[in-house]
Amino acid sequence: YVRSLEDVKSIIKYAKLDERNLTQVTQVALYYPSESVVSDNLKLLELDEHMLQQIRSGQKLYFKGGLTEKVVLCTDEKTYDVKGAEISNSLLLVPELKFGATTSTSPLKSPRNAANTSLERSLNDSTEDDLTLDRSLEQKQISKTFHEYLECREIRPRFRKLGDLLLLTRYSGPENEEFIDRKFLFTFQQLQDTIQCSRKQFMEGLQKYRAIELQGHMRILESEYEYRIINLMVGLINENSWVIDEVEKEETINALMGIAPQEIVEGLFEIYTIPTRGKEERYTYKEDLVARIVAQFILQPGLKFRVDEFLSSWQEALPDGMKCEEKYLHGLGIFDKEGSIAFIRSLNEENLPLNIHERMKLLFKTKSKWTLEEIEPYIEYFTTGVLSASTLMAKYARSLMEGGTRYYVAKH
Repeated sequence: YVRSLEDVKSIIKYAKLDERNLTQVTQVALYYPSESVVSDNLKLLELDEHMLQQIRSGQKLYFKGGLTEKVVLCTDEKTYDVKGAEISNSLLLVPELKFGATTSTSPLKSPRNAANTSLERSLNDSTEDDLTLDRSLEQKQISKTFHEYLECREIRPRFRKLGDLLLLTRYSGPENEEFIDRKFLFTFQQLQDTIQCSRKQFMEGLQKYRAIELQGHMRILESEYEYRIINLMVGLINENSWVIDEVEKEETINALMGIAPQEIVEGLFEIYTIPTRGKEERYTYKEDLVARIVAQFILQPGLKFRVDEFLSSWQEALPDGMKCEEKYLHGLGIFDKEGSIAFIRSLNEENLPLNIHERMKLLFKTKSKWTLEEIEPYIEYFTTGVLSASTLMAKYARSLMEGGTRYYVAKH
């Protein structure tokens, strides 16, 4: 059945509406599509301002996720968790539906000004017989009825899979390449298509794991092999009497020729140094990265050190001009006290469980009480733009005050 103009006028009358307050175009939108119309591929997606700007500027949004993974939505810069959310009312998708401002030719629907205020008053005061409206009828079809939408929440990039995949083919020297399963080697593009994060965040992830492209595939280095090569590289500073910010790239690469593949040395140099400002073709090693790999080499799992002895050994292993600082141990080791003596032991965040409950259980088993500053490196994986580390601790732990310091202990 197709509604007529008489039907519309009758409905307006029974609804006790004044036709003079309506626009002249009636859009009948209660026609559902036939079975031949395919609408299962339509989803309602919630966009924030960043995603909206990406679309308006011609950029693309990407859904990413394997068979056993929760799907995420990525822009070029951010990553969002995607969940289905119910809508309390039904939402009808009607293509080319017009808004009131485009369906009226009456000055009543134009912005009010001194010229049309008097006209509006005279029309409203007129009787039904004085005013004749030419009403037109436009049929609209519903494409789909929505009862849910996809809700997006910004999250931290999920780098752990990147690390797990790269660990499968850790490089430890050309003599060990015959033991590498080639089917687990991945190119840059294959990894980018797989890892659940934006392109910008993916590049940050490669930096985080210190990945290097070797013969067309992305590789990370076995920790002891990486330490050995870096130790040789920074050793050239004293060997060549270089100033700490006047490291020479070509000389470094040539010095390690035959000891390690050139791609490895060049890749490590790119990761561990920055150009020295004001000194052309001179470089400076990043103190935090060099200090961390040295600390990681000293802090072998299962061992613990007196803090003063560890700091002394750590400092002696660094080249002249570099300092060891506790902030460089972020997510690598924890400090603890046994009586009056402070100790430090290895606890690498990258090896902890990805489930928040399991991680909390392990953390409090490792150490009975934590300050927020101490535990934050080990739980920031679960934080978001609106979910802080302190909020997580309030939910998964109990707090107590001792000597003016707030500590967190296991909840149960």
